[in-house]
Amino acid sequence: MIRMAEFLEVHVTVPDHVVAERIASAVVAQRLAAAAQLVAPITSVYWWGGEINQADEWLLFMKTTAERFDELAVAIRERHPYEVPQIIAVPLVAGTADYLAWIRRETTPEPGV
Repeated sequence: MIRMAEFLEVHVTVPDHVVAERIASAVVAQRLAAAAQLVAPITSVYWWGGEINQADEWLLFMKTTAERFDELAVAIRERHPYEVPQIIAVPLVAGTADYLAWIRRETTPEPGV
């Protein structure tokens, strides 16, 4: 049996601090993520356009639930300047009960939303 994890950490790379803050603020305000951490600088090396590229980027870590992932990905794409943004989810295989309950509570849409 394959079981999807209930809680996720979503990783997104962005070109700069302005984009990182814009995405983080929006997804937390919309309750698509309970929290977002902005990490920088990072250096990414990757294939694009048939050649190896290197760029300084910022990395976002967002905590959410599996049921909110699709909506979160849409919200990120709407604000992301890359043609193919990195939007990946890593399952949380363990966590303290109070922290996981907090993620669940903070990603539950408010009544009427």
